[in-house]
Amino acid sequence: MAKVTLKTPALTKTTAKPEKKKVAPKVNSTASADLIVKACEGSLSKLNDLDMEYQLQSEINWCLGSYHNDHNPIGLYLMAGRALAVFKAELFKKTKGVTARLVSDIEKALKTR
Repeated sequence: MAKVTLKTPALTKTTAKPEKKKVAPKVNSTASADLIVKACEGSLSKLNDLDMEYQLQSEINWCLGSYHNDHNPIGLYLMAGRALAVFKAELFKKTKGVTARLVSDIEKALKTR
């Protein structure tokens, strides 16, 4: 039998660079969690200072404790939404101690959801 040799084509260098994959920007979940925790702690403090909404105070307190145990912020978002509604009503009444900055901080924390 005769040997058959196969010729392989020479590899040529290409000047084209491989395309980089586009990666979606990562959302820093700890930063958003810190915002909602701070918003809830601030809301709890302000509700306590104003001596109002005792049920909401206890629920925020419970959700903060729950968050520290399981790091699931869903309850904090719900309580921040309820506190936001209360503070907007008090801001409309011009209650002393409720500022537009407090309301905007809570809204900012809720947008990170």
